[in-house]
Amino acid sequence: MSTDIRFTDFKSDKQPTWCPGCGDFGTMNGMMKALANTGNDPDNTFVVAGIGCSGKIGTYMHSYALHGVHGRALPVGIGAKLANPNLEVMVAGGDGDGYSIGAGHFIHAVRRNVDMTYVVMDNRIYGLTKGQASPTSREDFETSTTPEGPKQPPVNPLALALAAGGTFIAQSFSSDSQRHTEIVQKAVEHDGFGFVNVYSPCVTFNDVDTYDYFRDTIVDLAETDHDPTAYDDATDMIMDGNKEYQGVLYQDEHSVAYEEREGLSDNMAVIPDGAPDNATNLVREFY
Repeated sequence: MSTDIRFTDFKSDKQPTWCPGCGDFGTMNGMMKALANTGNDPDNTFVVAGIGCSGKIGTYMHSYALHGVHGRALPVGIGAKLANPNLEVMVAGGDGDGYSIGAGHFIHAVRRNVDMTYVVMDNRIYGLTKGQASPTSREDFETSTTPEGPKQPPVNPLALALAAGGTFIAQSFSSDSQRHTEIVQKAVEHDGFGFVNVYSPCVTFNDVDTYDYFRDTIVDLAETDHDPTAYDDATDMIMDGNKEYQGVLYQDEHSVAYEEREGLSDNMAVIPDGAPDNATNLVREFY
């Protein structure tokens, strides 16, 4: 890993098409800063995304990237990491992509504990398809397709991760640039599956879970005496659906990544004989 990498090295020349004010801008900036702070190089970084407003994040970042299908970003990231354990793999998604159609992959990715990072931009709505209720929407959240609300409790992604045996469970707020970067950086540095659920407000379709709402309600664990290695305390916090926490809620300090447990260290991703010299550049440009 290089020590000369800067945040701007992870910026591509493509301009994001997100709505002005979208929380995903801050989420992506924190991801790039975290990668740079940990000394990762764009040429050794693979960003995978699924479908949703977050889906084109790999286009907006300068690294190897793949824009996959709905809910399937995690198995692609796992496959790449196991094929080349020396690759830095970061998977990005949204609450719809990760906690609805991708929920099964999410649970199994957590329990496998592959050494990679999963950043979910949780805006509590389906933004790309014009504002339907998502798995994390409030029970009374009124939308065009749920005029009286979904009438079902929202998914608690932190609880899902804990129940699946998560070794790093955290939450951040895209507008709090410094803390968001710190939290994602800790996830990258974690030996195992680093999961960060990010409050990433949708300014177009969600007028409930706004920047002001999160600023007024977030409890930052950095300002408390919370010990993230205390499993029981973390469980109590994660199961408390009445508070919005920011910080690392749980981290297993004895975590051993899947690759280390299985003795995987060799790069199995080899360009076939006869491939053109610029094959890797062609792959980068294609995706």
